[in-house]
Amino acid sequence: MTSPFPPGQFLPAGNNSDPPLPASSPTLSYRLNHLMLRIRDPTASLNFYINLLGMRTIFTMNTGPFTIYYLGYPPTPLPTPQSHQTWAEETCKNLPHTLGLLELYHVHGSEKQEPGYYHTGNDAPYLGFGQVGFTVPNVKEALERLKEGGVKVLKDLGVSSRESVPLSEWEAVRGVGLGEVHEGYRKILEQIAFVADPDGYLIELVPQNMKH
Repeated sequence: MTSPFPPGQFLPAGNNSDPPLPASSPTLSYRLNHLMLRIRDPTASLNFYINLLGMRTIFTMNTGPFTIYYLGYPPTPLPTPQSHQTWAEETCKNLPHTLGLLELYHVHGSEKQEPGYYHTGNDAPYLGFGQVGFTVPNVKEALERLKEGGVKVLKDLGVSSRESVPLSEWEAVRGVGLGEVHEGYRKILEQIAFVADPDGYLIELVPQNMKH
């Protein structure tokens, strides 16, 4: 099966085949609230997402067999521990209606397992999950900060080859995802960078002034 869309075209609303969303729709108030990543080393993961990517802890809970860490982006600076506490408490009260949250899920004992214990979704044959995307004001500056923090860069700016996106040779030999990246998308891909978090999950850095 091939795509029903012409190659390389940016299409707002897709092919306009979605059904209307009337005021009476039962899904009108549904929201994408959070996603969860399993982690092996909370110290390393919290350093990456908090110190390097700027997220802040909303709450943590030791459930017994695992500990969860809910992270989010504050809308304003938090210059003191008290301001952080106030923001976190207010966010907890409104948690079901807060968007763009990340849950880190540390199963106790997983830290003793070998690297690669968790599959990232981009390693054949365990393909599936792709990446977590963050928008930043300046991708180049963000990359430099992350490099200084010891983060592995998987795709730098200006790179848009087939090999630079999550398409594997394992797929190609099976006739999946063949062909080169279209020029229309290459212009977008060149503005995006990929790095790896401490567990190897793909982290996408997208410019907030993306040029289509």
